[in-house]
Amino acid sequence: MTKVTTLGEFIVERQADFPFAKGELSRLLSAIRLAAKVVNREVNKAGLVDDILGASGSENIQGETQQKLDVYANQQMINALRAQQEVCGIGSEENEDFIAFENGEAIWGKYVVLMDPLDGSSNIDVNVSIGTIFSIYRRKSKPGTVAELQDFLQPGVDLVAAGYIIYGSSTMLVFSTGHGVNGFTLDTSIGVFCLSHPNMRVPEDGKLYSINEGNYKQFPEGVKKYIKYCQEEDAETNRPYTSRYIGSLVADLHRNMIKGGVYIYPSTGANPNGKLRLMYENIPLSFIVEQAGGKASDGKNRILEIQPKDLHQRTPLFIGSKNMVEMAERYMEEYSETAAGREE
Repeated sequence: MTKVTTLGEFIVERQADFPFAKGELSRLLSAIRLAAKVVNREVNKAGLVDDILGASGSENIQGETQQKLDVYANQQMINALRAQQEVCGIGSEENEDFIAFENGEAIWGKYVVLMDPLDGSSNIDVNVSIGTIFSIYRRKSKPGTVAELQDFLQPGVDLVAAGYIIYGSSTMLVFSTGHGVNGFTLDTSIGVFCLSHPNMRVPEDGKLYSINEGNYKQFPEGVKKYIKYCQEEDAETNRPYTSRYIGSLVADLHRNMIKGGVYIYPSTGANPNGKLRLMYENIPLSFIVEQAGGKASDGKNRILEIQPKDLHQRTPLFIGSKNMVEMAERYMEEYSETAAGREE
């Protein structure tokens, strides 16, 4: 019988990678694991419960209508992380400002967490895969004091860990602590995440490109030219490539992590800085992809080297197989990088 490694066992075994942490990081990852199982339970029964589906009637800081599961997932993650007392503050896509824990032992926490509690939530009502994205930094302010903005506005090169959970045909937790990427699948019969995808690697090349081609007219010229490149026939480079776009970032990225491919969300006329959030989506997913041998940029600059200026800052995203991202970057360098027009 092949030995099954649980997420809990894996975290303990890898504790030696973080001698400075003395167990705090392990407990923090365990809190995220617990919250993921709670959210997974609600996601899987959403179709049977009237009050968990649909919009909550409120909007998040980006002006987007919050789905009820968005609000639920956000609160579950906050509760689980506060209870562990290793986190002094949380930044969430759903909240205008960061949350600083001012009471109890949490104020002594060494870490801050940034998260998108339920990415792709507009797909909930149509039973499409959605996910949770998280990143973990060591705080810069002094333990015992209230967390500050500087603790959250750190570049991706300073990350301690990052990951995502995908709620689909099976539920998977994929994360990295800077020592490669590993994926764990939830065994619902025993309620335990088990190592199913050890040492994940993004293929250097792929045959998939993921982009919302409905916005084609508003794309930078470099992106338009790259899409045409993807669609041209060329036996030597196995083109044309296949277009696959789910519209749920975690799901699109996870597929390309496994099969190889590139995901692009460029600037457009309506969103000149792109639409995806640097802190909650782009940085953590770029960290994961780079740790798996892939590449991520804003079309020109490495995502992990961008210095954040705002909690809800947006940037374009080119992410996935190394050779495919580099080809897209060459097109961006050669042609205009300016998006024109507006999305309809």
